[in-house]
Amino acid sequence: MRNRKAIPRLILATAIWLCCQPTFTQAQKAAPASESKEEKSPGPARGKPVQPYRLEFSLNELDGGKKINSRHYSMDLTVGNANEIKIGTRVPVVTARSEPGAATNALANTQWQYVDIGTNIWAHLRESQDDSDDCQLEVRSDVSDIDKGTEVASAPIIRQMKINGTTLLVTGKPIVIGTMDDPNSSRQFQLEVTVTKLR
Repeated sequence: MRNRKAIPRLILATAIWLCCQPTFTQAQKAAPASESKEEKSPGPARGKPVQPYRLEFSLNELDGGKKINSRHYSMDLTVGNANEIKIGTRVPVVTARSEPGAATNALANTQWQYVDIGTNIWAHLRESQDDSDDCQLEVRSDVSDIDKGTEVASAPIIRQMKINGTTLLVTGKPIVIGTMDDPNSSRQFQLEVTVTKLR
């Protein structure tokens, strides 16, 4: 009697299990598919890769169009950044002296000011304002030295030359930033730069 009552229950449980199994199987199969979509979905958009450049400067001295002297400097630079080269000497210049006889040690009552003499080149590489991939190169240079031929006692005569300019960045060939005449001779001074991609 008990076995007869148990058979319908067993049939009912089996039927329920068979009905639910396809739904459970489909859910298991669907889960990996959604996970794979998440894995394949692209991550957040990245910015432009950083492009490094090498700037090789040449400060040329010309006489009658012929190059007679050249000094070379180089720096590495990336778009949106600035860099600077500075080399030279700090020269002391007397700015004030005590009156004669006011002290036994004249140097103790002398005021000095230091002046930077040498070469200073500053460069900045910026992206163009429009949507193009062009870049602009801004250069500022300051070259100074002591004119020994006209030095007067403790007050040296300092010669100074500045060449500044902004130009479109071109790689692989020299770019002339500026040229100037020497007011005391027939010579010219020229600053040029050659830009090379590093990668």
